[in-house]
Amino acid sequence: MLVVAACGDDAETTTTQGTAAPTTAAPGTTAATTAAPTTAAPATTAAPVDTSPIKIGMLVDQTSTFTPWGVNVRDGMRLAVKELNDAGGVDGRMLELVEQDSENDADIGVDRFERLVEDGVVAVGGPISSGVGAPVAAVAEQMQVPLFLIKSGTDAALTRDSRYTFRTCLPAAPMVAGPVLQYAQAQGMTNVGVIVADYAWGQAVKSAVENTFAGSGIDIGEIQVAPVPPTTDFTPFVRAMADAGAQMIVATGHPPGGSAIVTLSADLAGNVPVSGSWSPPNAIVGGLQELAIGRYSDFGCADYFSDDYQDLARRYLAFSDNQFMSDDAVAAYAIVNMVAQAVGEVGDDPKAVAEYMHANSFEMPGHAYTLRWTEWGELAEATPVFTIISEGPAPDGVNEAGDWWFELLVQADPLEPYAP
Repeated sequence: MLVVAACGDDAETTTTQGTAAPTTAAPGTTAATTAAPTTAAPATTAAPVDTSPIKIGMLVDQTSTFTPWGVNVRDGMRLAVKELNDAGGVDGRMLELVEQDSENDADIGVDRFERLVEDGVVAVGGPISSGVGAPVAAVAEQMQVPLFLIKSGTDAALTRDSRYTFRTCLPAAPMVAGPVLQYAQAQGMTNVGVIVADYAWGQAVKSAVENTFAGSGIDIGEIQVAPVPPTTDFTPFVRAMADAGAQMIVATGHPPGGSAIVTLSADLAGNVPVSGSWSPPNAIVGGLQELAIGRYSDFGCADYFSDDYQDLARRYLAFSDNQFMSDDAVAAYAIVNMVAQAVGEVGDDPKAVAEYMHANSFEMPGHAYTLRWTEWGELAEATPVFTIISEGPAPDGVNEAGDWWFELLVQADPLEPYAP
């Protein structure tokens, strides 16, 4: 039975766990009667109860480019572990979160994943960067341990033979351009600028935009391919899009450049909307405030307008030092709860957990769509939410980063799962 709450050396491992619930075996008993001498029944002892912790791994960038995403993943998973343990764990077994920092490096990510498996985790969640997620996914398939990607949208992360890798928030890159086109057409746009990063995710988005916008009647001109910060000067890239008459700037393919692109586009391109890259909103809005209001838009897997998101966000902010609960934290919270549910139903064998995931669908608090997967681990029912930053005010207790909030632009039609 699963009891659920209301709803390094350079490779140091951090664990978060609760105290195991005390258990007492039934004492031995001896049967006797006073009517006549008899042989005592043999002592009986209750079957041993497994009180070992259920280990769940976390692998995410905590010290490099994607740290703003990573700290949300960390605290979303930590909160889920705490709430489950406070409610009694899984059949009396406490959960233990074993944490590793991928440092946004493919080789380090693979090494840390292998260390997590050696430590006995039943599943691993967290990768954000495509450059880490794809190579780690390949190792997860070899080792047959479930891996839950939160972002890592490169189409290279999954193959038709994948059975242990699952997306939880960001769909594959070939799926994300459709909602952008859907919005641009609804607004009657004829010219859209596109900027992507020069790494796996950016290149995947570039291909997706080219394929999706072909024949749409909307001119995307020359897609700008920009290096990853901190040394990048985005001025020439934004100026090129502005000079081409862009009515919107699609920065979905450049997560690290979001804030700089929003700032520069206000000066060079005027009051045009900028679509983000599934980024933590507070990380982009930050000091921009007025520049972001009415201009910065983004997709996400969190339903910020739902009561269950807002209830969860209040608990999260009371627990975490973060100022906002991004969709990364929502997905991370879901991963722990889904794995705990699986262990409660089929035990802690990683293969059985993977099979349970494929056989079921999950409605998770704050998530914008049902979590269900294709045979190869792609999201089967993704309907991302597209929002733009508004003046607010935010609902009480859900945004400690400012008064801003969201206006819903569109919730995408169900996306056709990408088939590798």
